[in-house]
Amino acid sequence: MHEQSKAARRRSNIPSFHNRYFVGHGIDIGAGNDSLANFRHVFRGLNDVIGWDIKDGDANYLHGLADNAFDFAVSSHCLEHMVFPKLAIDNWLRIVKPGGYLIVTIPDEEMYEQGVWPSRFNSDHKWSFTTKVNSAMPKSINLLNFISIFNNIAVLEKIEVIHDFYQEGRKLQDQTLNPCVESSIEFILRKL
Repeated sequence: MHEQSKAARRRSNIPSFHNRYFVGHGIDIGAGNDSLANFRHVFRGLNDVIGWDIKDGDANYLHGLADNAFDFAVSSHCLEHMVFPKLAIDNWLRIVKPGGYLIVTIPDEEMYEQGVWPSRFNSDHKWSFTTKVNSAMPKSINLLNFISIFNNIAVLEKIEVIHDFYQEGRKLQDQTLNPCVESSIEFILRKL
């Protein structure tokens, strides 16, 4: 629920989002009605941000978008809906210029899925993500292993488990419905 808005609030206090990651011409993949474009007044380095959502085509492929077209691509809570996450990241990096950034936020399986699969909070989740070595989840992707697949085209700039205002012990509840709670993992890749 308004995950890009929650992230914008947090990111607004981090200088690198102002002077490094959100600079120039960007695309928000899976933007819906909560696009990064709504925060151009916060991130002054943004020239423009276009939104890409279901109506624009399959985000696994991004057909019609040129290679090396954007200074950055951002995606908030979209990768877990992709049928082919590796293909999606390949194409998301394809449209970013060399030296540009891919900023991805996904739900953390421990805080969001809470050990239940399929997800009880979002039936469209095709994958869960973790930074833990072992997961009991049947469709779990270890993010550290997953990111290493892209070492030949991108370098990991940052990875962070975000649990802002998340309340431990409140299981069986989708805490993301709260306008303040983030229970996610954010990673940033810089394209070579």
